[in-house]
Amino acid sequence: MTVPPRLRRALVRLRRDIAFIAAGVTLHLVALLLHVWVVILLLGTIFDPNPDTPVVLALSVPLLIVAGVGLTEPQRWRFRTLCGVELPRLRFKGAKRQFGYNLLIGPLLGVLEILLLALLLAALAAALVLVWVWLVPWEWRIEHRGYTTTAAYLTVAGLVALAALPGLAAGLVRLEILVGRAVLGVSRSDELARRVEDLTASRAGAVDAADAERRRIERDLHDGAQQRLVSLALNLGLAKATLTDLPPEAQEVIDAAHREAKDAIEELTSLVRGLHPAVLDELGLDAALSGLAARAPLPVRLRVDLPPDVPRRTAPAVEAVAYFVVSEALTNIAKHAREATRAEVTVTRFGEILRVVIADDGVGGADPSKGSGLKGLAQRVRSVDGTFRMSSPMGGPTMMSVELPCLTCLT
Repeated sequence: MTVPPRLRRALVRLRRDIAFIAAGVTLHLVALLLHVWVVILLLGTIFDPNPDTPVVLALSVPLLIVAGVGLTEPQRWRFRTLCGVELPRLRFKGAKRQFGYNLLIGPLLGVLEILLLALLLAALAAALVLVWVWLVPWEWRIEHRGYTTTAAYLTVAGLVALAALPGLAAGLVRLEILVGRAVLGVSRSDELARRVEDLTASRAGAVDAADAERRRIERDLHDGAQQRLVSLALNLGLAKATLTDLPPEAQEVIDAAHREAKDAIEELTSLVRGLHPAVLDELGLDAALSGLAARAPLPVRLRVDLPPDVPRRTAPAVEAVAYFVVSEALTNIAKHAREATRAEVTVTRFGEILRVVIADDGVGGADPSKGSGLKGLAQRVRSVDGTFRMSSPMGGPTMMSVELPCLTCLT
């Protein structure tokens, strides 16, 4: 005879629930008995003073405190082993929640567990009454001839209680799991803090990955396509200089191809510099910004104050953000700053903060909400957890201030 799979699963689940509840009774009764003991000692101190009672009471209170924290690990084992629910290690940082569960909520759950186990025993006894009634002397059965009717009622009641018992046990287990997760689980503030840490780490990883990808593309273009274009331009220049006996039409074609090759080299050089300037890795932020200032279409006063005694260089991702902010800002000044005759760039480092200030003497009126250029700068700054501020009143001057954290540094 085989047990149906559905019944087998129900019996296995009931056995697990009963084991979970029985283990809970043991743990919850410890706190309940300690409570009763302390109450009896207090009542004895009030109504029947005894010289030894205060001493015993002084010993029982520390036991309550130890139980409030020490019962957490057995509870974690019970949830993990019997229900597969993992609760975090709270230690002393969650002492209030541990005390609340082990000394207040636990005893209440223990009462429910005792009632359910008592119902189980009573239901078994009632369902088997027609079996164990034959253990009593036969004289008693003769004297009480109506016992069979009562036994039948008890058997039916016991079977009904046994049928309802799996649902009651499952409901009590679910209630304990909900309460355990709510009280002993990860609090909302801890969960939010963990998610913030994960998001910060993932964002930093994404920024580093994007910076590494830009470096790879810059190297591939510089060592591959750019070198091929330079070789092509040299060959066209040699052909233009040596093949002087060609027809004028052919010489014009060679001359046009030479110009196109040189223009392509300039555009590719500008593109490579925009992806990631090699000078930033080789000579640092000061030299890279000096190159930007020299190429700007208007006079730029550059001041870079990076303390030489700082033992760590700013992280490459932060240096790249500072470089591109200055580059985009100078481009915007040249294109959009009306009546601007000069610009000023100041880069300073205070501890773990890199501060970049770009100012011009234009008529002002720049609005970050209008246009994607300034929004893109603000997003780039926020990608490394920096701050972006801009002041551009009508009549000028315009000032852009960026603060970048240098917490991630290279030794």
